[in-house]
Amino acid sequence: MDPKERINELSELLTDANYRYHVLDDPQMPDYEYDRLLRELEDLEKAYPDYAREDSPTRRVGGSVLSQFEEVAHPVPLMSLQDVFSMEELNDFLSKTLSSEPDTVFSVEPKIDGLSVALEYVDGKLVRGATRGDGNVGEDVTENIKTIRSVPMTLENAPSRLIVRGEVYMPKKTFHRLNERREEEGKPLFANPRNAAAGSLRQLDPKIAAKRGLDIFVFNIQLAEGVSFSSHCETLEYLKKLRFKVIPYEKLSGIPEIDAKVAAINDNREQLPCDIDGAVIKVDDLSARERLGATAKFPKWAAAYKYPPEIKPTVVEDIVVQVGRTGVLTPKAVVRPVRLAGTTVTNATLHNQDFISQRDIRIGDTVLIRKAGEIIPEILEVDFSKRPQGARAYRLPEVCPVCGARTQQDEDGAFLRCTGAECPAQLSRNIAHFVSRDAMDIEGLGSAIVDALIEKDLIHSPADIYYLRQEDIETLWKSGKTAAAKLLASIERSKEQDVSRLIYALGIRQVGAKTGKVLAAAFGNLDGVLSASEEELTQIPDVGSVTAASIHQWSCQEQSRHMVERLRQAGVNFESKRVISDDRFSGKVFVLTGALSKFTREEASEKIELLGGKTSGSVSKKTSFVVVGENAGSKERKARELGIPILTEDEFLEMIQ
Repeated sequence: MDPKERINELSELLTDANYRYHVLDDPQMPDYEYDRLLRELEDLEKAYPDYAREDSPTRRVGGSVLSQFEEVAHPVPLMSLQDVFSMEELNDFLSKTLSSEPDTVFSVEPKIDGLSVALEYVDGKLVRGATRGDGNVGEDVTENIKTIRSVPMTLENAPSRLIVRGEVYMPKKTFHRLNERREEEGKPLFANPRNAAAGSLRQLDPKIAAKRGLDIFVFNIQLAEGVSFSSHCETLEYLKKLRFKVIPYEKLSGIPEIDAKVAAINDNREQLPCDIDGAVIKVDDLSARERLGATAKFPKWAAAYKYPPEIKPTVVEDIVVQVGRTGVLTPKAVVRPVRLAGTTVTNATLHNQDFISQRDIRIGDTVLIRKAGEIIPEILEVDFSKRPQGARAYRLPEVCPVCGARTQQDEDGAFLRCTGAECPAQLSRNIAHFVSRDAMDIEGLGSAIVDALIEKDLIHSPADIYYLRQEDIETLWKSGKTAAAKLLASIERSKEQDVSRLIYALGIRQVGAKTGKVLAAAFGNLDGVLSASEEELTQIPDVGSVTAASIHQWSCQEQSRHMVERLRQAGVNFESKRVISDDRFSGKVFVLTGALSKFTREEASEKIELLGGKTSGSVSKKTSFVVVGENAGSKERKARELGIPILTEDEFLEMIQ
């Protein structure tokens, strides 16, 4: 098939799959097939960039890093709503409205606790996404909006200009996963999904926003040139036809029915995919809205009923410690079951030792508990008047409760980690890191296969990968022997990787891919790195005291020594193969930016390093050269401002040949 035709075909297929999955919640294409077709489209667009479409599904992963957000004046203000905090206040609003407009029908919708945005389309194409800001002026977050898969990039049969309003949110499941990952990595937790959504939407790097899994409910038409409507619900049905993900709503007329619906939304809020903090009640008839008008701050035809937070007492019956995939020890309070925000709560997060000590939480204490952001149960305070005699202050263990290895305090002192290289709790994550592209690059060992190998008790350490046999693994695939043979061949090839990759693959804290290369170049082999003292390690450029301490502590662990010996016996290369051809780039720092066409970023970085130079991800006064591809963006601008030499790909090629 012609490349242009295939690009168009794939774009349509994947766009439709996105719509069915993220808007209709009716997936038709298996994840594996979606990923396969997306990779094919990415490869075709790289080979034929002129054929890539503006609305390509590949653009959902995020574009260039921004230097700042530009201000956007909203053509139609994004007004806020009047809050009511009791059923009496709500019924007062309804009664006043009905006295002015006796036949009024209302739309009742859940109030999503997210970040309000305006999406603008011109001739059916998304041209701008902006935050609400103060209602009159917001920030341009278009590149981040594009990463939300339920936002249509193009519309069919749309007005020449259309502006819609929606609420960007982070789904509960996504929020849980994000906070679990941040907790394992020792990063501060987001307080609630709204904070997480706001922080994600305002990332200057759209690739970070793309990884956060944001979603949106659209709930209003701000402007639609050439199209008229008589009711709010009519506009919502129109938006559904344009393939927007529209807020769920119900049309009701009587006060008792509206009260019951508001209560029902609260009762069923746990079933919603996102966090809500109330219900919105709006007059449906648009001409009635005009007659009712607005105050200086709020429209008179709508109100937002805010649900009160629920706080209840319970008793801490135990404190248990879980070990995350990155080795972080996370304490949890086991509490006497209590009904809270629609579910029965049996445990609450305690975050870390500082959290426990500051609140002086002990086993047996009576505590006040709530759901943070209406999702995560957390302890607010202790009722010291009810503390039982003999209750002792709690301290996290000095050894890992899973593998018995020593625990180690993070650099900032907030988290405690297991230091075991073969800790079962960290096995899945450790293997995923070990086989990743920048590490040993073992193709075919995806998460599903790794989990199956662990479940079958075939691997207990990354080193066990090199002892797998055909007969042990061929039942893991439908294709059986063929797939198993491919995986074993990939594993065998990885034995010849440069030791710099192996150093990185070991998962030593503070040791990234670049540090692995530095250590390999300095010591020549793995044994030299692991036998070096902290003082010797700190003599190496780019290796600080914290990194040196991590390497030394890791190499002294019994589990680490066992894994290294297993790798040695399996025939994994421990020697450096990286030979500096000459040192013409010695002391030079390169920054690569934009879409490079003659080689990948990794290939270009490799060439620079083999000539004695270094690469960096940011432009500073220490930068020697900036190599630019297409759509270089802010890094090129900063280089010009600082007077740093800018090289095209051809000029860079001349330097390395």
